[in-house]
Amino acid sequence: MASRSADMARAYWATGPLEGEIREAALVAPRPGEVLVRTLFTGISRGTEALVATGGVPASQHARMRCPFQEGDFSFPVKYGYCAVGLVEEGPAELVGRLAFCLHPHQTRFVVPAGSVVALPDGVPAGRAVLAANMETALNGLWDGGALPGDRVAVIGAGVVGALVAWIAGRIPGTEVVLADLDPAKSKVADALGVAFARPGELPGGNDLVVEASGSGEALAGTLALAGDEGTVLALGWYGGTAPALPLGEDFHSRRLRLVSSQVGMVAAARRARWSTGRRLEKALALLREPALDILISGESDFAELPSVMRRLAGGPGGTLCQRIRYDEAPSS
Repeated sequence: MASRSADMARAYWATGPLEGEIREAALVAPRPGEVLVRTLFTGISRGTEALVATGGVPASQHARMRCPFQEGDFSFPVKYGYCAVGLVEEGPAELVGRLAFCLHPHQTRFVVPAGSVVALPDGVPAGRAVLAANMETALNGLWDGGALPGDRVAVIGAGVVGALVAWIAGRIPGTEVVLADLDPAKSKVADALGVAFARPGELPGGNDLVVEASGSGEALAGTLALAGDEGTVLALGWYGGTAPALPLGEDFHSRRLRLVSSQVGMVAAARRARWSTGRRLEKALALLREPALDILISGESDFAELPSVMRRLAGGPGGTLCQRIRYDEAPSS
């Protein structure tokens, strides 16, 4: 019998600005405590992966931006991604045959420590589980923002993370949530998720929490006027190497506004003593039982098309939300 060390997988590499290719990747047999996963789906985390694909990751953030199991370095070539769902084919008995999520780049099969995968909860289909990393970001963001029952919450940017923030906030008893976006077609997303929709210029003021999830510096500047006195503005979008100008004069101090950043690399401070990143990811997966969230999967492509798909999305993504990548032998659901 041939050694599994001779087995090969295929992986996507970003090789230059808006350029990428599928490369072969050698696999070694899983050792005790490791798993071999056959990938069924990955998701493109559009905002972050667009920065990677265009070479836009600031040099100061190269170390912080590394993802688990990344190969290569920024800018290029680099194997990047963190939204993989697959079937565990080898490993500990309790995981073999289970569907699992892993923060792994786009690759047809991979071997990782067993502790790096999380089995999907009952009721979460593999195709929807590619949203887990985005759900984790949204959950952590709301923890940082401190949304409470009865709050008025405005979310700017109806991308995947912004939509998930609005959906979670809308399930807190008594909250009044408005999801805002420049694209009027995103009103269908808000309707499906059970929250109100508005264009950014139509948002009411006096909010307890304003979440900027678009990654637009101009939008961030406008959030301060939307927060009520002693309200919170949560900067959840990432602005790359830009330096947004914020109106911190006039009544910013007298209104005692609170400007908070959030980043998923660490559990929100208010939860950190009790929540590990593993527990947080398990909760994010459990929240994906909701079928309405399928509206955030706006397209699906074959793995072989990934170089052209990444070029298209990073160059001009339009109304794309989560682009799901389907692998060989993946089910159609």
